[in-house]
Amino acid sequence: MNMGRSLLRLVERMRGSPAWIEANELKRRLDRGEAVTVVDVRGHDEFVGPLGHIATAHNIPVAELESRLAELAGLERGPVVLVCRTDKRSAMAARTLRAAGFTQVNVLRRGMEQWNEIGLPAEGAGAETTARANTARGTIL
Repeated sequence: MNMGRSLLRLVERMRGSPAWIEANELKRRLDRGEAVTVVDVRGHDEFVGPLGHIATAHNIPVAELESRLAELAGLERGPVVLVCRTDKRSAMAARTLRAAGFTQVNVLRRGMEQWNEIGLPAEGAGAETTARANTARGTIL
C-alpha cells in the first residue's frame, strides 16, 4: 500500500515537471523545417531587448497566456516550445498549456541565455547579444 502511494506521488510530480529541450536541438528542428511552434513568454520589452528572440517566436507574455490561448488554437497536438530568459516562466507556462490540452509542450532549457551563449541567431538583439555571439563563434571585431 505504501509503495502504491509513493508511485502515485512520483507520477503526480512527473506530470508537473516540464519536458526540456536544449537550444541546439531546437535550432536543428527549426532548420529542418519541422512544424515547431515557438512561444516566447517574456514581456514585449524583453522580447525586443538585448537578448533578442528566436525568429519564428510568437510573443505571448506568461501573465497573458491563459487569456490568449485562442491564438494557439489548432496547435494543441503539435510540438510547442516555450522560451523565456532562463526557463522559470516557461516552466510555469508549460503547466498552463498542458492544463489547456496541449500534448507536446517543451521548455527551452536556460532559455534565451543559453541560446545567446552558444551563438545562435536572435532577432531584435542588441549589440550586447551580437558581441556575445561573435565571441562564442571566435570572431573578434
